Amino acid sequence: MRCAECGAVQSEAHRFCSNCGAPLRPEGATAETTGPWTMGGGLDEFAGAHTDGPVLAVRAGGPQGALFVIPDAGVVTIGRSPTADVFLDDVTVSRDHAQILSQARGLVLRDLGSLNGTYVNRRRIDADELLHDGDELQIGKFRLTFIAG
Repeated sequence: MRCAECGAVQSEAHRFCSNCGAPLRPEGATAETTGPWTMGGGLDEFAGAHTDGPVLAVRAGGPQGALFVIPDAGVVTIGRSPTADVFLDDVTVSRDHAQILSQARGLVLRDLGSLNGTYVNRRRIDADELLHDGDELQIGKFRLTFIAG
């Protein structure tokens, strides 16, 4: 497959161009959802990692099994910036990609106008999205699971 942006030849397995970071879409696919992804064996692999609150667990695209603790109050920044609370080091992630905000109704995910978008349960979000236990997030090439704790 070729990247529509820069023309570089890419593997069918890639979702983003390794040359320019543009999303790759197989013929007939749209940019509005990501491909199918299952949680495999569930969250059993995180059973021993007890936390007192919500976490994001990296499932694919980075250090699998890494946990990012989400505090109960305030704003958590997600991006490629080294100062981000959840640092995701890849060109497919914007420097200031998204935020998790604590609101009265719970924790919400907000995209910050990122180039590749932010997805919850394979659906691109355009507005604040209330997070629920087990939600699948995709930020660039990273796939994470929200665990409410």
